[in-house]
Amino acid sequence: MPIILAFASLFVFQLLGEILVQSLRIPLPGPLMGMLLLFAALVIRKQVPAALQTTANTLIQHLMLLFIPAVSGVMLYFHRIQDEWVAFVVAGILATVITLVVTAYCLTWLLKRRS
Repeated sequence: MPIILAFASLFVFQLLGEILVQSLRIPLPGPLMGMLLLFAALVIRKQVPAALQTTANTLIQHLMLLFIPAVSGVMLYFHRIQDEWVAFVVAGILATVITLVVTAYCLTWLLKRRS
């Protein structure tokens, strides 16, 4: 599977997710539904095509570049963040703590399961 087909398949699954979410009025983002559909397809296939794996790894390596538009978009609402900065900081700290706790729990569980 050439790289261009791997990119195309990612876009097709995103489109399918959007169509499914819009037509069934599912309260999920379309790209998330597309990723769930891709995951299901890969589980059924029982392997990841090499080109798709290479493409996905490249996208993950440059993931920070994909966040730049979102971060600059947040600056359009800087006045709102200025008014509600306490909630913003508390939510950031709580999300970080929850992520660390869940990650530590999963690692512990996986290490116990391995031995």
